[in-house]
Amino acid sequence: MKVGKAMGPDGIPIEVWRCLGDIAIVWLTKLFNTIFRTNRMPDEWRRSTLVPIFKNKGDVQSCTNYRGIKLMSHTMKLWERVIEHRLRKMTSVTQNQFGFMPGRSTMEAIFLLRQLMERFREQKKDLHMVFIDLEKAYDKVPRSVMWWALEKHKVATKYINLIKDMYSNVVTSVRTSDGDTDDFPINIGLHQGSALSPYLFALVIDEVTRDIQGDIPWCMLFADDVVLIEESRSGVSQKLELWRQTLEAKGFRLSRSKTEYMKCDFSAMGYEDGDVSLDGQVVPKKDTFRYLGSMLQKDGDIDEDVSHRIKAGWLKWRQAAGVLCDPRVPHKLKGKFYRTAIRPAMLYGAECWPTKRRHVQQLCVAEMRMLRWICGHTRRDRVRNDDIRERVGVAPIEEKLMQHRLRWFGHIQRRSDEAPVHIGIIRRPENVKRGRGRPTLTWTEAVKRDLKEWKIDKELAVDRKGWKCAIHVPEP
Repeated sequence: MKVGKAMGPDGIPIEVWRCLGDIAIVWLTKLFNTIFRTNRMPDEWRRSTLVPIFKNKGDVQSCTNYRGIKLMSHTMKLWERVIEHRLRKMTSVTQNQFGFMPGRSTMEAIFLLRQLMERFREQKKDLHMVFIDLEKAYDKVPRSVMWWALEKHKVATKYINLIKDMYSNVVTSVRTSDGDTDDFPINIGLHQGSALSPYLFALVIDEVTRDIQGDIPWCMLFADDVVLIEESRSGVSQKLELWRQTLEAKGFRLSRSKTEYMKCDFSAMGYEDGDVSLDGQVVPKKDTFRYLGSMLQKDGDIDEDVSHRIKAGWLKWRQAAGVLCDPRVPHKLKGKFYRTAIRPAMLYGAECWPTKRRHVQQLCVAEMRMLRWICGHTRRDRVRNDDIRERVGVAPIEEKLMQHRLRWFGHIQRRSDEAPVHIGIIRRPENVKRGRGRPTLTWTEAVKRDLKEWKIDKELAVDRKGWKCAIHVPEP
């Protein structure tokens, strides 16, 4: 558990146990063995403080636009980690679930989705996607469904009873500007901010939807973010209705306003136009959708995502302007801050981009504006870009972009054939006649271009250390 986290009502931070070292291990072992033997945790752990955090969208006065995070006992979270570790050993979820699973990530889900769009764009076939949003997914998980899911996963009764004890007689208070409210009981949902909740939710969703998930990448989940994909509007409508019936039968509810539909018009034929309905209500149709932080376009391009990443970089810049624009702060320290906080925001998802020259130019222009601002220069000062980079110690973002893409390529090459990132790839069919005009740039072609430019043999990717050295881009 990381240090510097807000404490729960018991007032004991994780730093206490870290400082005690081996003594803490002895004490905690005795405590956890007692809890395991008696099926009862300390009553102090049953209290929590709920802190409402604004989602940065919508009306600030609407409670629905806030996410409640519980401040819980740090010692209880250590106990939860022990239970979670043992649960993962005795259970498994389908490969469709990318959230909080070892060896899976947001990038794999984004990559598979973009690869699917590339394949269908090459074949000039339409693609229909529905992005499901569950209303208060964590907060409304029925406890009875949670116990049922654990039993279905064949979790030992002993561990089910231990988890039940974690949710027995729990109370919380809400932190407000006028102080904390009185304690009130919580009888539904998972603990937001709990170390065990993400995996419990994955087990519940997995058991509820296991029989209707289908193959990767036609159905992918990241915790409660679900995307359903079909080749026809009627097909995706039927799949959405099946998911609605299955989820709502177990106490979940699909958001009628936040569930969205996107049609990828790759065929240019204009047929099968229409709406997708959810329980008789039309699902909003979008031209773009933000999936796991990456912007998807109905034409399969990355223009919106590149622009979105640049805006995200400037947002981080504004948050740190007090440091980056302070003439008393050394340039090298500012450059390190830029490399740590701003550039990662600009390159999130760049591993999956088949970038064109204009995309790289947009990123380079944005970066140089930031670096010149750091040094207190404008373009009128006639200072060379290389001199600016040398002063702050920042490598060109173009090279870092290529490094990100090649790093991801190496990661894929080293994954086993059974990994989702391989089994979810739709292979390019042979003897498929392409349409007129120049073929659209694909991710694979972008990787080949990078390998050729840097004179790297792709066979080196299986050697992790050798590949890391080959694609390393040093900072000035």
